[in-house]
This record gives sequence, structure tokens and C-alpha cells, in this order.
Amino acid sequence: MSEYVDTLLPLRWDEPRGSYDVVIVGGGGHGLSTAYYLASRHGITNVAVVEADYIASGNTGRNTTIIRANYGIPEAVRFYQHSLEMYQTLEDETGAAILHQTKGIFWLVHTEMGLRTERARCLLNTACGARTVMVDPTEVKELIPQIDLTGGGRYPILGGSHHLEAATARHDRVAWAYASGAAQRGVHVIQHTTVTGLLRDGDRVSGVQTSQGQIRAGVVLSAVGGRVTAMAAHAGVRLPIRTHPLHAFVTNNYAPGFGPIVASTELNCYASQTERGQMLIGAEFDSQPSYSRQSSFSALRSYSYRMLHLLPFLRNLRILRSWAGLCDISADYSPIMGFTGVDGFLVPTGWGTWGFKAIPAGGEAMAELIATGRPPALIAPFALDRFRSDHVLADQGSAGTR
Repeated sequence: MSEYVDTLLPLRWDEPRGSYDVVIVGGGGHGLSTAYYLASRHGITNVAVVEADYIASGNTGRNTTIIRANYGIPEAVRFYQHSLEMYQTLEDETGAAILHQTKGIFWLVHTEMGLRTERARCLLNTACGARTVMVDPTEVKELIPQIDLTGGGRYPILGGSHHLEAATARHDRVAWAYASGAAQRGVHVIQHTTVTGLLRDGDRVSGVQTSQGQIRAGVVLSAVGGRVTAMAAHAGVRLPIRTHPLHAFVTNNYAPGFGPIVASTELNCYASQTERGQMLIGAEFDSQPSYSRQSSFSALRSYSYRMLHLLPFLRNLRILRSWAGLCDISADYSPIMGFTGVDGFLVPTGWGTWGFKAIPAGGEAMAELIATGRPPALIAPFALDRFRSDHVLADQGSAGTR
């Protein structure tokens, strides 16, 4: 993949200059989208995106590509619904094929308590603009013929919600679209350059120290995924975040086809079909904090066992490939975006299992913040200082893979 990105993508790769108006650390979806919107919406092109490996080599290329907005608090629903709508027009805006497909997601429940919770979330979603309806078991079976309504005899499906606009898109193509659009407008995309520290002028962050030397900057945006607390520590910022691995796998091709995305609240697992016909399975993040991206047999066995309760046809398929990404989990399970209390140092982080969904809206909002110096209303509630003022946005139940 590194060779493909370096040599075959029609992108211009740059060597770092000594200074930029904005340096973005991390060449994943959030870093690249912020650079793209800085250039396309605000005319700020003296920007460098600095990536330690190749673009999208981290969490952007390791997620499960689901786009949805059926969250449990108004602030999150509005933010992710805006991002979902931006994904719907991203191909037209960038001219790149990201293989966007609207599929809908079924959030299945197995208890009466779960039904009450899902009804409440359905009403909230609808009120905030995310099209979500309740479905009974008969409707579930009509729309997902492969489903086992008995849940393998242990987890009977009592109903659930159907978030109609949920979708998928090809994660690496999203990153390439933003990288290409940014580079065409003059942004420098710098690969294979590790940021080892931050430069300080008194209490202000004034640049980055890299494996190729120092780069001065008016603003440094840390869009790294994984070691976010270590990067913030260079600026003297303590983030309320722990990092956990999240495992996933794909099977060989399932020829009959499988239309929607299916998730279970009690089993904490989900499945969808890729554009190649493979079944993609994921579940909750590993309870042990770690920076490891190594897949584990115990996770594969556990995920397979749970999904077989819902989709028994999976027993006829074989695991083709597995991987792990890193989830930066904040104390309240909601993202952290904006100022950090240190001048010149900003973050979009704490995405948990939701980072890919947020790439367009997150990049757009951070670009506006950098350009204007003011946080857009859409992300103002997600400021870091909410933890100090006790305005937390607790939304653990929306993870589905907690």
C-alpha cells in the first residue's frame, strides 16, 4: 500500500519548508480534510500536512467505513448528521469516486428496556434531523431476509430502529480525495516525516520538530490518531483520553448480497458488506488500553460467535483478513475539538469509534476555527474545557461497540 500511495496515486508529494501558516500533524482523514477546507473554503494554502508514514496508514485506513448520525444526545446528532450530508455530496465536490453507498443501519434490540431506550433515541434523532424509524420483528425480517429473529435461541429480536440514511464509503479513497484536492490548491502533503516534538516560544506553540528538522508554524493542529496524549503532552496539555484497540475482520465473498448495516445493542457487534462482496464484522473495542494494532484470535472468535446469533449464514464463510485500529476514548465518549488552552495548539480528537463518520464535518469546522479564530456553533459544545466546567456530553450508549 505504501508503494501504491507513494508512486501510483496522481498526487504531488512535497519536501518540508522551514515555515508555514498552519502545520497539521497527521495525514489521516481529519488532517487532510482540514487542509482541504482551509484551502477551498478560506483560501489558506500555506499549509503542511505532516505524516509519519503514508497518508491514511493509521486509523483512517483501519476503520469499518460506516457513516451514521443516530446518536444519543442532540449535539452529536446534529454534528454527525451534517457530516453524513457532506459525505453525500463529497464525490461531486471533489470529483473523486469514494464509493459512497446509502444502505441504512438496523439497530436491533433484544429486551423491553432496549426497546424503550431505542424509541427515545429514535424520537431524538428525528427531532434533530436524522431520519430514524422504529421497526418490529416482521419488518426486520422483510428487510433482512438472512436474519435469525430468534437470535440463535438466546437473543430474540424484539425490534429496533432503522436509520435510513446510514451509509458506507471507501476509507482510503476518502483520504485520497481530500489529499488530492488540498495538493491541487497548493497545500504541501509531506509523507514519511515523523513529528518528534513541538517548538515553544514561551507559552505558545510555534512549530514542530520533525525527523527532517524544524518547521515553524503560526498554528499547529494535532490530528494524530492513537498517541494523541503523547503529542498533547509536548504542548503541556493533558487530555482526558485513553487509547484502546478496536478489531475487525472481513470474510470471503458472500455472493447473494447483503444490503443494510446490522448492529446489535446487547451483543455489541455489527456487520455490513463491502463493495467487494466481503462481509465486514466488528464489535467493541478492547478493554485493555494499548497502542497495539495487532489483531487477536480471541477477538476474532468472540466477534464471530456473537454475529452467528444474528446471521447464521456466516458459518459458511471464512475469515480472509483481520486488523486493529486505535480508538481514542474521551472521558464522556464524545469528541474534543478546538482550543486547548495553549496558544497555537489545536486538536480534533477523542473520536472513539466514530472518527471516520466525522471526517467532512470535523475538517470543515476545524478549518473555520483556524481561519476565523472562533469555534463554529456546531462544535462549540465539544470544547476541551467542558470537563472543567462540568458540561460533559456523555454518550457511551451510542457507540454500539462500547
